[in-house]
This record gives sequence, structure tokens and C-alpha cells, in this order.
Amino acid sequence: MLNFMRDNGRWLSGGFLLMLFSSFGQTFFIGMSGNDLRAAFDLSGGAFGGIYMLATLASAMTLPWLGRTLDVMPGWKVARFTIPALAFACVLLAVAPNVAVLTLSLYLLRLFGQGMMTETAFTETGRWFVANRGRAMAVIVQGSQTGTALLPMIVVLVHGWSGDWRAVWFASAAVLMLVGLPAIVGLMRVERVPRSTEAKSLTARTARDWTRGEVIRDPMLYLLLAGVLAPSFIATVIFFHQGYLIETRHYDPLAFAAAFTVMSLVTVGFSFVSGALIDRLGSLNLLPYSLLPLAASAAVAGLVTPVWGVYVFMFLLGISNGLTSTLFGALWPEVYGLANLGGIRAITVSAMVLSSALGPGITGALIDQGIPLPTQMLWMAAWCVLASVVLAMAAKKIGLREAVARMPALQGN
Repeated sequence: MLNFMRDNGRWLSGGFLLMLFSSFGQTFFIGMSGNDLRAAFDLSGGAFGGIYMLATLASAMTLPWLGRTLDVMPGWKVARFTIPALAFACVLLAVAPNVAVLTLSLYLLRLFGQGMMTETAFTETGRWFVANRGRAMAVIVQGSQTGTALLPMIVVLVHGWSGDWRAVWFASAAVLMLVGLPAIVGLMRVERVPRSTEAKSLTARTARDWTRGEVIRDPMLYLLLAGVLAPSFIATVIFFHQGYLIETRHYDPLAFAAAFTVMSLVTVGFSFVSGALIDRLGSLNLLPYSLLPLAASAAVAGLVTPVWGVYVFMFLLGISNGLTSTLFGALWPEVYGLANLGGIRAITVSAMVLSSALGPGITGALIDQGIPLPTQMLWMAAWCVLASVVLAMAAKKIGLREAVARMPALQGN
């Protein structure tokens, strides 16, 4: 792994930084200014949540169109307009004079931060690497973990030093333009060409090139989405409703917060494990088992009430995060090829963004109807188990159709 990282440092660093700087459009980072934004615009918690959901849904609808740029121009050119757009969104949030501009700024943060930055990282890495695609994905996803671990502390320090929450967003824009833009574009300008040993495994690990129209009409896409959407939905629900769990189960907030460290450490470690497994076995072979740790985590969250249960379900959530973030990054080239990967990934990423937007709203409405979150977590565990069966069926059918598609080529040889 160390040799792999040394030999491919340029491209892995580019993907890592894209994931790191996507943090400025992620929920955890925006949420740190949530109280200040609500106070500045005199918004209730429900009103701010509704605006945020609207902005996220709009970004999910835009992403399939914008993501197609990755199929018609090099990734570094896409990053060259994505990063300034994200920096502009940071400044716009800081200077927003009214709710309409606030909503626009949130839309741009979600579209270019969570959407296009991660989309570019996964798409370019999926094209650059073949035999070691799993390891490459395992490396770049650590960028988002690094952001989650470091940026909250930095935000608190900047806010405390300046005394103004807006300084955080001005500083974010400056970092994006002065550090992120030159570093990422400079690293990505040189395209990686797979080595001959990797090229030999291309047909074994990469499907024929599908068009976006074919993908949208493919029933397998929707079977895969039944499972792919579960991690973003369930993890967002746990993070969003952590205050509800703390209050209803009388947890110590500090003890609950410490469990996030456990989750992050396990996520980092297991992403490398899953990367090695993907390179050895292939994404499709691992797919049927990908949701089982998440099912166990949701079940523990629903059933175990003592505080030690928090650490158990966060540990299991870390396994799930490490596995699924790496697996779903490497999956789509095996299913739909490389030629239109940007547009295809844009469809799947927008679906995941949509899922993360709907999760808190749906579960919050159910809580208001008298259905407690622990009960809902048991439903989510059942969803994961059923989805695992669906994913097993889908993986088998996709494997068979790829084997049939390769038969003429093998006969010709």
C-alpha cells in the first residue's frame, strides 16, 4: 500500500483534496453555523430545516445535468470552475441580505461542495485506476474523514478569534481559492495512464460502456439504488437526530460526542480493508454483504438503550461507512463502464443527495406522529436486510450479463 501511494501520489492527492475541500458544502460544516444563520434571519428550526431541504433537493436535481461535464472535458477543467463556484457560495452565504439569497447560497454549497467536488473525485479516480481501483478509493475517501475530524475545531477557533461567524465563510473561500484551486488543478493536470498490468485486467473489472439513456432504462440501476441509498439515508438520520436520542435516553452529550471518534477511526481503518478486498474480489462480489454492518448498527440503535450501545452502533456504523464509501466508489465502472462515467455517477450521487435530504424530514414527521426514532431504526434495519437480498440478485444478474457480453470477444480470440 505504501508503494502504491508513493507511485501514485499525484493522483491520489488530487482526489484526497477534492474530498477534503468538499467539506465546505457538507451538512456537518454548514450545520456549525446553523444557530447563527437562524438568528441572523429570524428562522425557526423547522423553517431553516425546510430551506436546507429545499436547497439540497434542488442541488440533487441539477447534479445529473452538471455532472455530464466530466464526460466532455478533463477533470482538472471541471475542478477549475467548481472550486471558484464553491468559494463564491461561501462568500454569498456570509453576505446574504435575505432568506432568498440564503437559500441560493445553500443550494450552491450543496451543488458544488457535496455534489461536484465528490463527483469529480470519484469519477476521475475510477478512470485513472483499474486493478487498484479499490485501494485508490480507500485513499481518497480519507479526505472527507480528515475534514470531519479537523474542520469543526478550526471553525470554533476562527469564530472565537474573530467573534463573527461570517469570518469562517470568508476564510473558507480564501482557502479554496489560494490553496485548493492551485493545488488540485496542478495535481490533476497530468492524466494517469493505467500500466500494462492494469490494462490486462480492464475487461475483467470494467463493463462495456453504457450510455446514460441505457442506464436510466436499465432495471438493475433501480435494484442497486435500493441498497446504495440506505447508508446516506440512515447515517444522516442518526447524525441529524442525535439530540433527540440524547434527550430521550438521557445520554451524557460528551459521551455521545466521543462515540464519533470511534466511528471515524473505524471508518478510516475499514476503508483500507475494504479497498484491498475490492481489488481482490471485485465490487460485485462484495455487494450483497455491504449493508449487513449497517443493518446491525440500526438494530443496536433501536434496541440497546444503555450508553455503551452508542459506542456499539457507532463502531458498526464506522464499518459500514468504510465499506460502502469505498465500494460504491468502485462499483459503477464494473457495472456501466468508463466512457460516460461522469454522467452516470451524477445520477447516483444526486440520488444519494436526495436520500440524505429526505431522511431527516421523513423521520422527523414520523416522530411528530408518535412513532419514536428507535422503532424507525428497526424498520431501517429490516430495509437493509431486504436490500441485501435485492443486491445479491442484482449482482448475480449483472455478473451473468457481463459474462455473456464478453463471450463474442473471447470466441474471436
